[in-house]
Amino acid sequence: MIEPVAYHKKLEGKSNARLITFSDGNDYVVKFFQPGFEKTLPNEWIGYCLARYLQMPVPYGRIVDIPSDFFKNVQDQKKGEGATEVPDFSQLSDVPYQFASLYVADCVNGHEVADINTITNSASLANIILFDYWVGNQDRTRKNILFQAQEQAQGQDQDQDQGIYHLWIIDHAEILGGFNWQLADLEGLSDGIVKSMAHKIMASFIESEEEFYKQLEVIQTIPILLIEEIVTLIPDEWGVSKEERKAIVTSLLYRRHKVLPKLIERFIKKVYQPLKTENG
Repeated sequence: MIEPVAYHKKLEGKSNARLITFSDGNDYVVKFFQPGFEKTLPNEWIGYCLARYLQMPVPYGRIVDIPSDFFKNVQDQKKGEGATEVPDFSQLSDVPYQFASLYVADCVNGHEVADINTITNSASLANIILFDYWVGNQDRTRKNILFQAQEQAQGQDQDQDQGIYHLWIIDHAEILGGFNWQLADLEGLSDGIVKSMAHKIMASFIESEEEFYKQLEVIQTIPILLIEEIVTLIPDEWGVSKEERKAIVTSLLYRRHKVLPKLIERFIKKVYQPLKTENG
């Protein structure tokens, strides 16, 4: 297992994530188990594993173990350097194992991006929308879609703003009913259309309705044993009970067959088709 070697900073957002370099030479965004947000890490793990299987544009993730003395050493180092502000780690739990996502540099989020002319991985967009509805993600905002500028094609006017981006999705802390869901919440996940500007942005680059139905079939044919294994591999230290693990699998299986087909039809009718009409 990789080890932390350098601490950089606290990142924006309620998840209390930190940017840390690990022994493999890469920077990771690390989310920690913390009181009041007990389901954040299980949600991140489940969302990541399913997204990777579906070949969605999600940064590489992994479970990491950060020794308790790492943060003390960081504080001691800052104090020794005479830093005016020493990082506060008091809210970080000492529960073994945290969730780390590879940091994607040189990105802007959906609020910061300029004109978008092309999304180079547009074939993934319908997949993202279906995925969000499947796992009950109510938090696909413009803050958790990232746009990474791509180089212009050779021969194009280099003075022209290219507007060519690769899209990444991040943050699955609030799937399955939120970052502190309870057993009963899994039975009452939303079956309504989410008001998401991020979904609208993505939908405007989806060429045809057929893409939604192709991705629906992919989700519906994910092996049950794979879903069960993903849930089984949630570290015991994250406090997900046997009953909750079983309920997660049951909910995902039910939703992909009974809920998702109806939701995507409503999305196409209420969001996708009006967008296409509006954009000509």
